[in-house]
Amino acid sequence: MSGNFLVSITHANNDGDKATVGFVVANAAVASGQETVVFLNVEGAYLAARGYAEDINEEGFAPLKELMNQFVEAGGTLWVCSPCYKKRGLEEEDLIEGATIVGGAKLVEFLSQGAASITY
Repeated sequence: MSGNFLVSITHANNDGDKATVGFVVANAAVASGQETVVFLNVEGAYLAARGYAEDINEEGFAPLKELMNQFVEAGGTLWVCSPCYKKRGLEEEDLIEGATIVGGAKLVEFLSQGAASITY
């Protein structure tokens, strides 16, 4: 078993519940010692824009921005789909701290190392 774990998040404020649960699972994975990557893609790419996640707070969960910060602080890796980010008119200078824009090849490389994956 590789110890690698990928959480693909395809939602943002269009489904705050899925975006939030994705980060809850990512935090659990990184806390359990897995090398954990969150891949923000499709609508989830919006979460990488500074200020966007501030108002997403699903009942019963910590605020999304707090969960995102915890993930990065715990050593999780935050990747953002390059074409998804660009398609939405977002600029690289607006990226949140800890986020890196990547292409599909980087994702394929990580997955090819035997990473388990889940999508929200």
